[in-house]
Amino acid sequence: MQNEIVLEAPLTINWAINNSCNFACRHCYSRNDTHDELHRDMLFSCLEKVASAGVLSVNFGGGEPLMHPHLLEIASFARGLGLRVSMNSNGWLIDEQMAVALKTAGFTKVGISIDSHLPEIHDRFRGVPGSHARATAALGHLAAAGIATSISTVICHINNNTIEELVDLALHNGAGQLNFHNFKCSGLGLANKDELDLSPEEWKVFYRGALAAKAREKVLDISLDDPIIALLGARDTASMVKGSVCGKLSLNIKSNGDMTPCGFIPVVIGNIARDDLRTVWRESAVLDKMRNKKPTGKCSGCSKYEDCLGGCTARALALTGDMNSPDPHCWGSDESSN
Repeated sequence: MQNEIVLEAPLTINWAINNSCNFACRHCYSRNDTHDELHRDMLFSCLEKVASAGVLSVNFGGGEPLMHPHLLEIASFARGLGLRVSMNSNGWLIDEQMAVALKTAGFTKVGISIDSHLPEIHDRFRGVPGSHARATAALGHLAAAGIATSISTVICHINNNTIEELVDLALHNGAGQLNFHNFKCSGLGLANKDELDLSPEEWKVFYRGALAAKAREKVLDISLDDPIIALLGARDTASMVKGSVCGKLSLNIKSNGDMTPCGFIPVVIGNIARDDLRTVWRESAVLDKMRNKKPTGKCSGCSKYEDCLGGCTARALALTGDMNSPDPHCWGSDESSN
């Protein structure tokens, strides 16, 4: 039985404040998003709505959020409302001066995307020569400015066999957290799926290695955001819920104010500029379906379902058209999935 408590509002908003980006990543979910962007004053108004609804933190993304001309003002305004402010960035625009400006604006944590310990592989994946060097330099600038850092790595065929090297990279660059993100199949991720995505068996091997590294590592926090690790008797210990956190702990807002369950589920459930956040959060039929998933197919006979809840909803929806379908990454065929 799924009997998790539904919060009055999301704890975190992942807010893609702009669509512009200086990179050309092979897996980008928002590359084809050409929606309008909310102007600064409207963003301020929407942030007030978010804070009054009881949201605790806002994580800015994009696009590349540092290409938004008013990012520092927006962050400072959000911080003034009592919101905890963080950001995901490719790191290209973060030099010593920018790092200090981000600290002054109220950023407490910045995640930098690095997808390989080898510069040439990362640069090719991200589409910009020199991007690896700029990303690692950004980590140093942020740390010097007093901002906590993390590394975000999208796991795919360019890096699934380099867990130890990625851990060493994070430790060498002083990152406090290493986030291993499961490959999504949205946007260019779907277009390049056959080349980049792992097979279910490869995911099993990867997660066994990643969980072993997580258990060994005492300094670095290794984060695994994929519900299917439940098949290996594990789960994200930082999460308050089972299955995906999307629509339960977090919500996504696009550059034009459209609200979606997560950045990888392109189903609009409202718009922050015109709709009441708490009402959408409480009454959305889409969110209700995500919070009360039903086992279908091989999930129906799996003993891990109550922890996994079918795996990543975004991936299931992208590849099958049904939120309740088993995660295509799942390697289990029955309850003996270990």
